[in-house]
Amino acid sequence: MALRLIEISLPEKDRPFVDGLLKDQAVLQVWQECLSGEQILLRILLSAEETEPLLDRLEKRFSGADGFRIILLPVEAAIPRPKPPEETPAAPSATSASAPERKPARISREELYARITDSSRLSTVYLVMVVLSTIVAAIGLLRDNMTIEIGAMVLAPLLGPNMALSLATTLGDGALARRALKATASGILVAFLISAGAGLLFPFPANSVEMISRTKVGLGDVGLALVSGAAGALAFTTGVPATLIGVTVAVALLPPLVTFGLSLGAGHSAMALGALLLLLANVICVNLAGVTTFVLQGIHPLSWWEADRAKRATRNAIALWAVLLGALVVVILFSRRT
Repeated sequence: MALRLIEISLPEKDRPFVDGLLKDQAVLQVWQECLSGEQILLRILLSAEETEPLLDRLEKRFSGADGFRIILLPVEAAIPRPKPPEETPAAPSATSASAPERKPARISREELYARITDSSRLSTVYLVMVVLSTIVAAIGLLRDNMTIEIGAMVLAPLLGPNMALSLATTLGDGALARRALKATASGILVAFLISAGAGLLFPFPANSVEMISRTKVGLGDVGLALVSGAAGALAFTTGVPATLIGVTVAVALLPPLVTFGLSLGAGHSAMALGALLLLLANVICVNLAGVTTFVLQGIHPLSWWEADRAKRATRNAIALWAVLLGALVVVILFSRRT
């Protein structure tokens, strides 16, 4: 059972209201510490799946209180080991309208937001990772070496911004969407310029198996990208980033991009077009699967006005990605016949 520790600072007079909010929450333990200025610090230990409902309740009730602050901390282990709280069966009633609230089987929205935004910032480290992974991918393609190519896939700096774009769409967060698009565009541009330059400078291995495999795209590649995009979104929402290693290898965005740059730089336009189609298929499928998975996981903004805007943005995004995917499938089928 994954655990989280919520630390909340608020006025001491509001403690009874917190107790009221905790009555129907599966909380493992609560500690209180007195601070200066009639403030208190509450520490609440609970499972990761229980954090979002409680965080939403606390924010709605105390966001205007003096000194209010919530900090969410991951708990690696607790001694003695906490026992899962016993669930008391609900008393039968004549009406079934008051069904118990279903807890999301994932980490909280705020924790997910923090994790994804950290992996999508346009920073010096991000650009350096793009440069390094592009060089590794180019060497692997030029040498026709799969082992080196897998190294570039595992680095996968472009996956984070695409997941951030999917989350921004689901939450209707325009600022996050702009940051994600900026990071994605910058990473693609840097990778393309480096790989195109390498295509001009180094002999082009037109018979490379690794190169050829990324210039032919079929419906199987589309299905793989959709499944891998959904798996990547689930890995983020469940807080198991180790799963992303397999996802980044399965739906690698950088190798087809580098293949596109190398082919275009060397003047092989037909191979460049095939690599571009594979890159577009991966990007479209990752975003479509990511948005759909986040929606199915019940991720939505806290306030109702933000939720309404997010629903419109999500519907528009799913429609747009679906149309683009349909057009791409038509192009793929047409290119296979010619």
